[in-house]
Amino acid sequence: MYWLSICIDLYQGSSHKQCSKVVCCQARRHSDSETKRSKRFLESRAPKLTEDVKSAMIMKGGNTSQTITQALKDIYSLKKPNAVLYKKKNITRPFEDSTSLEFFSKKTDCSLFLFGSHNKKRPNNFIFGRLFDFHVLDMIELGIEKYVSLSEIKASKFPEGTKPMLVFAGEAFDTDNEHRRLKSLLTDFFRGPTVPAVRLAGLEHILHFTAIDGKIYMRSYRCLLKKSGCRTPRIELEEIGPSFDFVLRRTHLASDDLYKLAHKQPKALKPKKKKNISHDAFGTKFGRVHMQKQDLSKLQTRKMKGLRKRRGEVVTEEQEGQAPKVAKVES
Repeated sequence: MYWLSICIDLYQGSSHKQCSKVVCCQARRHSDSETKRSKRFLESRAPKLTEDVKSAMIMKGGNTSQTITQALKDIYSLKKPNAVLYKKKNITRPFEDSTSLEFFSKKTDCSLFLFGSHNKKRPNNFIFGRLFDFHVLDMIELGIEKYVSLSEIKASKFPEGTKPMLVFAGEAFDTDNEHRRLKSLLTDFFRGPTVPAVRLAGLEHILHFTAIDGKIYMRSYRCLLKKSGCRTPRIELEEIGPSFDFVLRRTHLASDDLYKLAHKQPKALKPKKKKNISHDAFGTKFGRVHMQKQDLSKLQTRKMKGLRKRRGEVVTEEQEGQAPKVAKVES
């Protein structure tokens, strides 16, 4: 509005033609800069065939404990650089009102969130959640019963941004609906970027989740490659932290239709089905070739002089094949 006030002052002390030139020049410069910036911003937020890496926002509620504060920092160290850590307290209750989470999601372009809180009714509380189209899709609340931080375990850590290997053990992850959604949510949260190839030396971080007796145990290991005397190295696991013992509390799951819509892929990404090509369980590719019936009697083979039969040999073979004549004896 500053340039508009200047133009008004110029209009009062100059001709209308001069003022119109100034207004057009200033308006063109202002609109071009704003339009290019907004265009770049909208293009970065627009849907893409191949989406960017999912980022997570990590925040704490109005009431927290030292355990929750340190646990959020440890989860942030596992997730970064694809994470945003909020250091200030946010007075909100996600299960009652999720508008603040949706606002922060639009602001930071994050589709995952982790909310930590602490109160008398639900002590040391974690809420894992994800959003679809900047609206909360599902949330799962986990209570921390036992926690060991990264700093308490004295061991060498992995580099920042390492893509972890996820291991889920327990029958509940395959049979119970809530545990299946939790498995999908944890996979989305910790999976990291999609890579076209894997280097053996880069497989050095393992996140192990075990569901047993109504509890969920989360352990973090570093994969050590030792000499084995052969080409394949010997693998040893070293616990590096953090370590959590969770108990499942409240859940807010999306309906089956909305969940299916969130997993829908565009047609351009779906692989085109090729005829007469199949794969087995190990990924081996098989092809089927259709041919007409062949007459093998007319099959042209390679002619060699050494395999030709001479005339004399043909006559002797015919004579040997005939049965000897028997003289008739009159009785």
